[in-house]
Amino acid sequence: MKPRDAHTTIPVFKLYGDGADWPTPDLLHCESIAARSRLHDWEIGAHRHADLTQLLYIRRGWAEVEIEGEHTRIEQAAIQVVPPLCVHGFRFSERVEGYVLTLASPLLRQLETALDGQQDALRSPALHLAGADRRYLNTLFEAIDREYRNAAPARELLLQSLVGVLAVWVARQMLVRREQRPSRGQELLARFTRLVEQDFRQQRSVEAYAMQLDISPAYLNTLARRFAGHTALGLLHQRLLLEAKRELIYTAMTISQISDQLGFSEPAYFSRFFKRMTGRSPNDFRQHPRGA
Repeated sequence: MKPRDAHTTIPVFKLYGDGADWPTPDLLHCESIAARSRLHDWEIGAHRHADLTQLLYIRRGWAEVEIEGEHTRIEQAAIQVVPPLCVHGFRFSERVEGYVLTLASPLLRQLETALDGQQDALRSPALHLAGADRRYLNTLFEAIDREYRNAAPARELLLQSLVGVLAVWVARQMLVRREQRPSRGQELLARFTRLVEQDFRQQRSVEAYAMQLDISPAYLNTLARRFAGHTALGLLHQRLLLEAKRELIYTAMTISQISDQLGFSEPAYFSRFFKRMTGRSPNDFRQHPRGA
């Protein structure tokens, strides 16, 4: 996609290239990706919709997606949710297959009411991989497209029912994503391990780390045991030991130099630490790193 100047005005369309008029009396619009992108040399420039939500389904081929300045390349079946006012643009392969489903705001409100508790599923930009549901989604979008093009009895009812099924699928993906998010405890422990990585050579105390994380040392130890199977001090020692082994194997530094590098006040303290952790002296490990 072409780079955009910081002062470029982002156009607002109903459907890309069609200005501000909604082209159909329906509350939704469905078309193949190729139908519109082919007219624009397979590239849809950055734009937004004031009151429309779009679901882009990539069935086959690839697409480069820009959502609020973030670029993603999609090379497998997936649905990209584009909510109202979200700046977005696309570039497609010429062999791309898929659909663009556009929902007008009255239909969007109906779906949000029906979803009950998952209202933000269609209000947040998100990419959902089809995975094992690829055939299911293929069939669903084909049914929506076929019904949209026909004028059969009860067409509007069936279209809204099919789109409702799709909205439920999207909402469930959002729910799974939320459940997979790390808990606050996991996030705290991840922050702790990042801090350890930054300054393990200083051999800061567990209390100092806990203070930096704004939690108690006891709680930090609880998190470390729950999610890593060690105490917080044990995690610190594991990181020190890993570095000690690396330096013994891959550098020519003396034991004294390694000891100093890792924050030990005396080489004897380092040797005792290493033997307690491994059952072997640093010199023995250096000479036989693969030994028992």
